[in-house]
Amino acid sequence: MPSIVRPMGFALAVAAALAAADVASALGGRPGPYRGSPQFRDGAFRNPEPVRWVPPGSVREAVGDMVRGRRRRRPAGPVPQRRLAGAAPADGLYVTWFGHASTLVELDGVRVLIDPMWSDRASPSRVIGPRRLFAPLQELAELPAPDVVVVSHDHYDHLDMRTVGLLASRTAAAFVVPLGVGAHLRRWGVAADRITELDWHDETCLGGLRITATPGLHFSGRAVARNNTLWASWVLAGDRHRVFYSGDTGYFDGFTRIGADHGPFDATLMQLGAYAPSWPDVHMTPEEAVAAHVDVGGGLLVPVHWGTFDLGPHGWADPVDRARKEAAALGVALTVPKPGERVDVAAPPEFDPWWEPLA
Repeated sequence: MPSIVRPMGFALAVAAALAAADVASALGGRPGPYRGSPQFRDGAFRNPEPVRWVPPGSVREAVGDMVRGRRRRRPAGPVPQRRLAGAAPADGLYVTWFGHASTLVELDGVRVLIDPMWSDRASPSRVIGPRRLFAPLQELAELPAPDVVVVSHDHYDHLDMRTVGLLASRTAAAFVVPLGVGAHLRRWGVAADRITELDWHDETCLGGLRITATPGLHFSGRAVARNNTLWASWVLAGDRHRVFYSGDTGYFDGFTRIGADHGPFDATLMQLGAYAPSWPDVHMTPEEAVAAHVDVGGGLLVPVHWGTFDLGPHGWADPVDRARKEAAALGVALTVPKPGERVDVAAPPEFDPWWEPLA
C-alpha cells in the first residue's frame, strides 16, 4: 500500500501546487500608483460621486434571496444560441452579444471585442467561483479576429486571464483598457506595445476608430486590494457610427455629459443585471439602464451583463423583462439578441422574447 500511496500523494501535491500557481497568476499584476490621474487620490481611484453600499436591512434581504432562491435564477432549459459566420460588411454597424458583457461590435470595418470572457468560472480558480449558466457555442478561434479588445474593468467576469491569453497568442489585436489594468495584461504575457491605458476623457485612435474612456460609478480589484485600477465606460466612434458601452456602473448624472460630449449614439450596450438593494450605486437596475440610454442619446438599446452568471438575487429573466417594459413605456428601441446572434443596428430583427419559455 505505501508504494501506491506515496505516488498518489506526490501527484496530489503537484496538482495542488499547479492550481495555486494558476490562481496566483490569475490575480494579475501590481498596478500603479497613478498619482498623475485626477481620479487617483489617497492611494486609490475614486468615483465621481460618493457611492452608497449598504442601506439598512438590504444585505440581509439580498443574502436571503440568494440562499433561499425565492426567484428562479437559472434558465429552465438550454439557452438558444446562434453561430456567428464570417465578418460583417465593412460599411455598417453590427452587434453580437455572446453572454454576460462579452460583445463583438463591428463598426465601420473595425472589429472591437468588448470584455471577452470565455472561461467556465468568473474566478481566479477553475474549481470554485460563479459558474456559467451556459457554455459559449463557439470558441474564440472561430470568431472573426478582433482588431481591438476593450476592457471596462478588472473584475473576473470582465477580465479573464485565460481568454486574454488566447487572444494575445492567436490574434494581433490591440488592447485598450483603463489605467492600471495593463499591469494584469503584462503579467499574462501581453506585449506592452499592444496595450493602451486610458484615464477618463482620454482617447486613442486605432484603425480609423476613436476610442474614448468615459466615467462610470463602480469599483475594481482582483484580490484584497480594492480600487488600485480604474474602471470606465467607453465611446466607440467610427467614420459613420457611434456606440456607447456603459461598463459596470451605477446610474449617475455623468451620462448626460457623456451624451452631450460624444453622442448621439446609434447603439448602446447597457449593463442591467446583478443589481440588489445592498449595492445600489455600482450596478444599474433595468429601469436605470433605460434612463442612461436616453441620457446619452442612444438609438438601439442592447442589454448586456445578464443571463450568464448568477451574480445577484433577482430572477434570471428579470433584467430583460423589466427593461422591456420600461423601454416600451418610454418609446425606446430595444433588442434582446440570442447569444451569438449578429444584429444589424440599421435593421434590427423583429422583437423576440426568446427567454420567456426558460423563465
